[in-house]
Amino acid sequence: MNDAKYIGMDVHQATISAAVRDSSGNLVMEAILETKAETILQFIRGLRGSLCVTLEEGTWAAWLHDLLQPHVTRVLVCDPRKNALLKVGNKNDRIDARKLSELLYLNKLSSVYHGEPGIRTLKEQARSYIAMTRDLTRVMSRLKAIYRSWGIPCAGQQVYAPRHRTEWRGKISEPGVCRRAEFRVTRRR
Repeated sequence: MNDAKYIGMDVHQATISAAVRDSSGNLVMEAILETKAETILQFIRGLRGSLCVTLEEGTWAAWLHDLLQPHVTRVLVCDPRKNALLKVGNKNDRIDARKLSELLYLNKLSSVYHGEPGIRTLKEQARSYIAMTRDLTRVMSRLKAIYRSWGIPCAGQQVYAPRHRTEWRGKISEPGVCRRAEFRVTRRR
């Protein structure tokens, strides 16, 4: 007797809708879980047999993959754009979880790679660098926009230099605008 279980999870910030199918493809269980590690693991531990889990790529995917990997036979993170059957018919969390479990049972899902923890650290560092660079560029553009809005030319990099800060602040006569410029500079550090 095949004891495989196919679990589809529709993941959201507060809750996860889960649907479980048996080795014949019959829906045997549905649940709504809190999106917390202990709650999810308690649910998984309550199931018997060879467990295959699927969820769509999203904010929670890497964390859930790492959480579930040691406790199940297979975790498949799928690309929601390639799952055409999920777009057909009614949509809600429960139906999506059912469809995911069915597609997993039928082996009709496109996998997105999750599995190398060392790469995850590198990806997080790259994301942090990109985010900080964008934030810094935005703050620098806003600072120059303040000066330009008062007709003060500010070409080059001198406007950002700490040693020229007092000189640049003195070019703005309006106290509120001067405070905005100070705020932009202090957030940049």
